Amino acid sequence: MPSRPYPQRLTRTRLYEQVAEQITAWVLENGLAAGDKLPPERELAARLGVSRATLSQALVALEVIGVVAVRHGDGTVLTDSPGGARIVEAIRAHADRLPEIIETRDALETKIAALAAVRRTDEDLARIDDALAVMQADVDAGGRGVEGDQRFHGAVTAAAHSLLLARLMDEIGDLIRESRIESLSQPDRPQSSLTQHRTIAEAIRDGDPEAAAAAMHAHVEQISHVALLR
Repeated sequence: MPSRPYPQRLTRTRLYEQVAEQITAWVLENGLAAGDKLPPERELAARLGVSRATLSQALVALEVIGVVAVRHGDGTVLTDSPGGARIVEAIRAHADRLPEIIETRDALETKIAALAAVRRTDEDLARIDDALAVMQADVDAGGRGVEGDQRFHGAVTAAAHSLLLARLMDEIGDLIRESRIESLSQPDRPQSSLTQHRTIAEAIRDGDPEAAAAAMHAHVEQISHVALLR
């Protein structure tokens, strides 16, 4: 008998992936559009019969692929219609490219931090401090500090005064957003990231490129520990 290939191995769907699909199906069935709010998390979890932790994973997954925005104090808001997109495939595509995103961030931002320590101006330092203050206020209020995190990395990039590196960072901006949301959605991660930001800022203020590069590398390495969607 000639050998024949076996059927392809089935991929098990994780519970939070099933929940993400259920949410998007409900959105489509009810004709919701961008700007509409989802029910409160406690109510939504009860309706779906899942834990708040599983629902939170599903919402983060949907936020990473651009379907919803989870806003502190305002609940979960649709940012785009899921349309006919294959939600699970989109979530897994993010997980597959995450290691490459982290590698690229490490290569670019470690160098950027070193250059910022050498080239920063007083105005650059003021922008970095402003970003830290924005993130601190958000974290203190119970938020994830996403906007402050974005401002901080943007301020450090600007402080490097390298047009080409800034363009490269802008090119991967959407991919960085994915890793930022996933990382800052983990318990205790916002405060930990803020602490690391302060270490990076201190090295840049001190004009120490080696310390700035090492601090940024450690920070990006922490971002890589995002097992939430794997």
